[in-house]
Amino acid sequence: MKKKILLYGTAIIVVLVVVLLFSSVYIVAENEYATIVRFSKIIETTSEAGIHLKVPFLDTQRSFPKAIMLYDIKPSEVLTSDKQNMTVDSYVLWKIDDPKLFFQTLGSLPVAEQRLDAFTYNALKNIMGTVAQKDIINEDDAVGRNKIYDAIARNVSTIAKNYGISIVDIKIKRLDLPEANQQAVYSRMVSERNQIAEKYMADGEYEASIIRNNVDKQVNIIVSNANATAAQLVAEGEQEYMKRLAEAYNTPEKQAFYNFTLALDAIKATMTGPNKTLIIGPDSPIAKALLNQ
Repeated sequence: MKKKILLYGTAIIVVLVVVLLFSSVYIVAENEYATIVRFSKIIETTSEAGIHLKVPFLDTQRSFPKAIMLYDIKPSEVLTSDKQNMTVDSYVLWKIDDPKLFFQTLGSLPVAEQRLDAFTYNALKNIMGTVAQKDIINEDDAVGRNKIYDAIARNVSTIAKNYGISIVDIKIKRLDLPEANQQAVYSRMVSERNQIAEKYMADGEYEASIIRNNVDKQVNIIVSNANATAAQLVAEGEQEYMKRLAEAYNTPEKQAFYNFTLALDAIKATMTGPNKTLIIGPDSPIAKALLNQ
């Protein structure tokens, strides 16, 4: 009986020692902070990975991640400076810098995300309220919009430091128009594009008319020069022909023969078809050429 009692007592002591041993140590992972809380007060905070000691049954371990976390904020509506509603879909990249301050002010990740949601929405509402809708929805480069995003990130970061949080980045995934505004904005954008297209077309027509006028002018000059050159060549050819003709028939005999050939050509042109009769008077140049008078 005594042996059983001794055996049970030993077993209980061993169990208590094991429980005490496991309750006295805690493990800190490489990617987390560990905070030791005793009676709702923070006793120790460490980021050093490994095994650490704590007072059993009195101390409680709370762990928070070191890594950068993403919080996707639900789409919300904001009002621009020209009183136009826009739906903003954004996200926040954040991390815990001061786990002690984080635990004292927020205590948990869900509470932190709720605060980040509120901080970011307020910053979006305040900063987007200073910008006109046309300065947000345009085809310009992203420099202007990046300034807006940077201002929002700075605003949220300043507030988040009071809670041991560091803001890595805030990005707007999408800026949408409420359905009531979409058609009006699309119509305005279409109208602007049409005006630009009409200007391009008008400029193109003007340039085309200048080119056509220049081409027509050049064509007229070329045709006129060609006609003048042709007339000059014809005149020179006629002149050369008459000169050679005069040289060929420079004696009375040659001139008489020339007149005779002309008379034959005239008769040939006249006497076409069968059974033709030519009646000429004695004073006719043809008769004189035939009779050699």
